[in-house]
Amino acid sequence: MSDSLNELIEEFAQLPGIGRKSAQRLAMYILKLPREEVMKIAQALINVKEKMKYCSKCWNFSETDPCPICSSPRRDKTIICVVEEPSDILAIERTNEYRGLYHVLGGSLSPLEGIGPDDLKVNELLSRIKSDVQEIILALSADIEGEATTIYLSRLLKPLGIRVTRIARGIPIGGDLEFADEATLVRALEARVPI
Repeated sequence: MSDSLNELIEEFAQLPGIGRKSAQRLAMYILKLPREEVMKIAQALINVKEKMKYCSKCWNFSETDPCPICSSPRRDKTIICVVEEPSDILAIERTNEYRGLYHVLGGSLSPLEGIGPDDLKVNELLSRIKSDVQEIILALSADIEGEATTIYLSRLLKPLGIRVTRIARGIPIGGDLEFADEATLVRALEARVPI
């Protein structure tokens, strides 16, 4: 195999969720594309690195500061949804249901990895909370680190007199009860709603 093709495969293999075989398929796909198409992909990569920055309010990626969500007059400024990463905002926005603002922590608490509150955008969140903010929604992962972060933030925010909620957890649409683990079933029972 040529050095340049091997180098491309190695670079693709470093991407999250891309194993060696997927990296090879991507490299072969790129190799078959016309030069113009490859240049478009290369330019898109350069553009995203040069133009994207963090919003100084919510810490989402954006080409403008503040980002379009923070600067939109249509967003409900009384609600802030706290997420771990910018990709979480993309997932919530795909629902077309949430109309409030966001705050990206930049991760979750993980003492084993040396990530504490000072390593996250916790102070920035606290500085955003003004009299007009009525609710903070904690939309963090259901893993140990996400749970620890949720507990930490709820204890920090509740004394401020703001309503603190979390997203519901439970059985996914189309999921079978018999295949759900105990923790998921417990969460589903705790988050039950009237019909």
